[in-house]
Amino acid sequence: MADDQTSFDKEGLLQCARGELFGPGNAQLPEPPMLMMDRVTEISADGGTHGKGHVVAELDITPDLWFFQCHFPGDPVMPGCLGLDAMWQLTGFNLGWRGMPGRGRALGVGEVKFTDMVTPATRLVTYIVDFTRVIDRKLKLGLSNGRMLADGKEIYTATDMKVGLFSD
Repeated sequence: MADDQTSFDKEGLLQCARGELFGPGNAQLPEPPMLMMDRVTEISADGGTHGKGHVVAELDITPDLWFFQCHFPGDPVMPGCLGLDAMWQLTGFNLGWRGMPGRGRALGVGEVKFTDMVTPATRLVTYIVDFTRVIDRKLKLGLSNGRMLADGKEIYTATDMKVGLFSD
């Protein structure tokens, strides 16, 4: 489990994006600007709401982030799909951290709810992903629920997120 490391700074996440953290052909995070977190503050294989693992990560929000310039001019908000993608990224990251081989791919989500927005006035986004099931057989699959908080207030939820790991 990534040498039992339970938190990762930005450099550790960039190592994952370059394929250096879990090894070639295994789970990777995207590089910036699609890397949607600055640090992982907690990760486990047995914690979280269901005792099946969790990840907590943070993204520092600044008014100059790339998506505010184009979504929408004069009314800048973070696209909701980027928050969902971040939670998929963290689901796959946890599977790689567990030592499971294969390249991560988002496979679906049950339900997504947006109740507020991330704007340039927001300072911190926190992602919380709780696993409901992990399959580690020939099929490598993580099922999780996620929450996204903006400055401590829950603004997105996603249930039944599915991420699989696939070998060539």
